[in-house]
Amino acid sequence: MIITPSNYQPEPDLLKHRNILVTGAGDGIGREAARSFASYGATVILLGRTLSKLESVYDEIVSAGSPEPIIHGFDLKESREEPYIELANAIATELGPLHGVLHNASILGQRTPIENTVASAWNEVLQVNLSSGFLLAKHLIDVMRDAEDASLVFTSSGVGRQGRAYWGAYSVSKFGVEALTQILADELGDTSNIRVNCINPGGTRTAMRQAAYPAEHPASNPLPEALMPTYLYLIGPDSCGINGQSVDAQ
Repeated sequence: MIITPSNYQPEPDLLKHRNILVTGAGDGIGREAARSFASYGATVILLGRTLSKLESVYDEIVSAGSPEPIIHGFDLKESREEPYIELANAIATELGPLHGVLHNASILGQRTPIENTVASAWNEVLQVNLSSGFLLAKHLIDVMRDAEDASLVFTSSGVGRQGRAYWGAYSVSKFGVEALTQILADELGDTSNIRVNCINPGGTRTAMRQAAYPAEHPASNPLPEALMPTYLYLIGPDSCGINGQSVDAQ
């Protein structure tokens, strides 16, 4: 495991002329990452299921004078391959090469003992948090191969390294993300220009964190913008050569 330098200072044009997809771009870390990537010059594809939230992020990015983003409504509960194929084709047709993917979207699911977990709820968490990442990677790799260098970043968690009671499907999904990261990095490291890493954001002031820890004072955790140096480092070209790592953002 590596930790990026806390004093990383990206160049103002770090992501200029780069196309980057962000899942879960309507809320929390995904929203801030989309805004941050755009502010450094990226054309961002805002992917999420709630169009009103994506439109709000779109307006913020355009108002800031950053490159106009693209909104793509998409529900990651979708397990059929066809919508992922259509997404890849649309990106290739409208934008060309894809330089980065941040698969940030996750759902918490039930916080309960395994013996009380509803099977359908378990499957939904695994689909959104893990299987959708597999499908995105499977069908976007070809579009990413066309870039001079490309970065695929997944979102992990502390409970994806050490299991914890009552975190059930969420924990298992994040263990899977860690494994998927390592497998893809090993497969692509010597055969492509694509690097694959994952980020453990740690406790962050988001709606998901509040739902997981309702008794915790929100101010005890940093806002998403405090984590952006790590996200910018991994998604941008300065991290070329970093592959198969699980990185702590804090």
